[in-house]
Amino acid sequence: AYLRTEGHGRALVLARIAAAWDNVVGPDVAAHARPRALRDRTLVVAVDHAAWATQLGFLAEQILAGLAAEIGPGLVEALEATLRRT
Repeated sequence: AYLRTEGHGRALVLARIAAAWDNVVGPDVAAHARPRALRDRTLVVAVDHAAWATQLGFLAEQILAGLAAEIGPGLVEALEATLRRT
């Protein structure tokens, strides 16, 4: 509650997403894609190859449903993949 009142609610939600990520997406996806930011209700996910951005697009509905089950409904409504800089 304190974090939300101090304007850190988004960081709290992102931390909950990061904690649940491997369980939601599985080890194969988790090895190539990591949650990086939350903009409004869009989760920005960094991927290590453009092919994984495409794969996330195919899995988006499943990932969103898994996140809703793990962290609560309505917190994440969309995914955006971005290529991780090396």
